[in-house]
Amino acid sequence: MTDPMDLNGKLLVAMPGMGDPRFAHSVVLMCAYSAEGAMGLIINKVSDDLRLHDLMEQLSIPTHPDMKDRLVHFGGPVESGRGFVLHERGYTSSISTMEIGEDFAMTATLDILEDLGEGRGPARAIVALGYAGWGPGQLEAEIAQNGWLTCDATVELVFETAHRRKWVCALKSLGIDALTLSADAGHA
Repeated sequence: MTDPMDLNGKLLVAMPGMGDPRFAHSVVLMCAYSAEGAMGLIINKVSDDLRLHDLMEQLSIPTHPDMKDRLVHFGGPVESGRGFVLHERGYTSSISTMEIGEDFAMTATLDILEDLGEGRGPARAIVALGYAGWGPGQLEAEIAQNGWLTCDATVELVFETAHRRKWVCALKSLGIDALTLSADAGHA
């Protein structure tokens, strides 16, 4: 018998038949995965009405003008008022940073926002509100029911690909044409 799958640092790619509309066409970077449950951040959905500059202003954190148009992501439906910063490795918070695989890290303390505001934070980062969470066995059941595909996460896909293209590009990394997949799956 093989060891259970390790999804830490992997991407979950929502299948077209995903029953939960909050996850339709989502790409989730898995930040923590164990027998106790799983936690990840949706990396391809952004807030329509909130920019990072606005968020920082609400938190009384000074920012420089080039942050005005930077997007805030919808990280998932759990604790939607809580912030997370997914970033490249190399930046470490003085309070707490969790490493995720070889290329990524996550910081959920205010000091990273202060560092970003002062231009000292990580060069590549996704600021997200909320997260996606699963209880013990829940994610495995969803994968077994073909709700999710899994693939490797790359820095290019996570940080450099336009958020609107991440789902298609993640499927393409698996050799799957999204148009064919969507046409075959039909509509709910």
